[in-house]
Amino acid sequence: MNLDQLIDAAIKEDIPYGDLTTSSLPVNKRFGEAHLVAKEDIVLSGRKPFEETVYKIEPEAKINWNFDEGDLVLNKQVIAVIEGNLLQILKAERIALNFLGHLSGIATLTKCFVKKVEHTSTQILDTRKTLPGYRELQKQAVLHGGGRNHRMNLSDAILIKENHILVAGGITSAVEKIRQQTSSPIEVEVKNFDEAKEAIELRVQRIMLDNMTNEEMEKIIEITPTSIETEASGNMSIDRVSSVAELGVNYISVGALTHSAPTADTSLLFLWNDSDTDL
Repeated sequence: MNLDQLIDAAIKEDIPYGDLTTSSLPVNKRFGEAHLVAKEDIVLSGRKPFEETVYKIEPEAKINWNFDEGDLVLNKQVIAVIEGNLLQILKAERIALNFLGHLSGIATLTKCFVKKVEHTSTQILDTRKTLPGYRELQKQAVLHGGGRNHRMNLSDAILIKENHILVAGGITSAVEKIRQQTSSPIEVEVKNFDEAKEAIELRVQRIMLDNMTNEEMEKIIEITPTSIETEASGNMSIDRVSSVAELGVNYISVGALTHSAPTADTSLLFLWNDSDTDL
């Protein structure tokens, strides 16, 4: 589903048979301004779906942005000014804010994680734990927050996980079978020291240290050559990532960036008193 289809679906969901409240008012048009305002400190993401939603419902609208995606917006700052028929913009308000709030929330949470590891060379990654249809937008939001994208989808890269290992009969068997089919880089998920040692001896490109203690990861990192990347995953909270990064892992993948980010608090303030009415 592309962005245009996603916005169409959102509009159909929210306005299936028109806006009963607004259409019942004795006013045809009301031209003026609406200010998009941050109600807390946020990292901005979601400009495109916000403005495309507004344009679909009010094609004559003009949106003047004061911030770019990835910018820090402070509480009470005006993110953008929207000019046009306020009654039409009112219909677009909730849909547009849903996009912006969700995506800015992801960018803001990502920035929090990135700041926790900025004294190291470790990079914060997202995962595939995304809302259906929203993956591209959510992964863009991670980039706006200073994180990096893991694979976009199953077609994008090879990652041998627990169930692949079980069905193949072991790590070595899984790696050998895949190498018979492709020369693509291989990442292997490991759950303990012995599995990590096996993957290292196979000279895979990256090992994922899954749900391990810091002590377990430290032992594995000590025997891992620099030619093999390490990725820590599982139970990576904002309070823990600094200590994990200091172990020397190359990456920390955090599912919470996309599946548990709180919505950034923004609001659309309409300047009704300054608008012109066309009955």
